[in-house]
Amino acid sequence: MAKQADDEIRRKVQEVLDSNIESGEYGLKADVVNGVVILAGIVDTLSEKESISKMVADIEGVRGVENNIAISTDGAIDDRDVTFEVMEELKAGSGVNLKHIGVKSVRGRVFLKGRVNSEAEREAAVNAAAKARGVREVVSQLEMETARELTLDGIFHSQVNNDGEENNRREV
Repeated sequence: MAKQADDEIRRKVQEVLDSNIESGEYGLKADVVNGVVILAGIVDTLSEKESISKMVADIEGVRGVENNIAISTDGAIDDRDVTFEVMEELKAGSGVNLKHIGVKSVRGRVFLKGRVNSEAEREAAVNAAAKARGVREVVSQLEMETARELTLDGIFHSQVNNDGEENNRREV
């Protein structure tokens, strides 16, 4: 009986994968064992991988998702390219204040550093970064701006945004 249920779930999942505009072009494959969907294939971005996983998890009967989808880009892409792509995504109407956020990429692992004004801005930054080519993981090291930092001195120093400034700053 479990085999029949798994076969039915596999059919539904594969139908969704093949017909969805986001995943259909990749030729992704799915297997199902005891209601757990095992996804395989290759996509271009982390956001596509995550979106497909969420889409499959919402299918009736799915008890879990093991996402083995790999992320690959056309041609070689180095850390400088990944950082550039992330900055482009952040600039593209993500609602993120770029004056307070820095980006560093190490072998496709992107680190977001700096300050944000809200949890929504932090989430927007992470989601935008995940859309960039070459990103395999996004690590948020973003801190929430606090009321204490909104003094004239705090605003000035956040605008200047010098590396190591916090350690070298003297109170006057």
